[in-house]
Amino acid sequence: MENNDDLKTMSYSEAIAELERIVREMQSDSCSIDNLSRYTSRSLALLKVCKEKLLATDEELKKILAELEQ
Repeated sequence: MENNDDLKTMSYSEAIAELERIVREMQSDSCSIDNLSRYTSRSLALLKVCKEKLLATDEELKKILAELEQ
């Protein structure tokens, strides 16, 4: 798990892949209760990245579709 400095350059696919790794780790028997707070914080940051990218893509698609209607 990386620090939050890498989030600015992270792609949507990278964020999803890391979220999936965190979920697997949290579901495993080897997950330490001491790491849950760190995993939760990182997951929240990754979810924000995904949301921002999805919203940006949605806006771009809306603009493209609006141009097609003209």
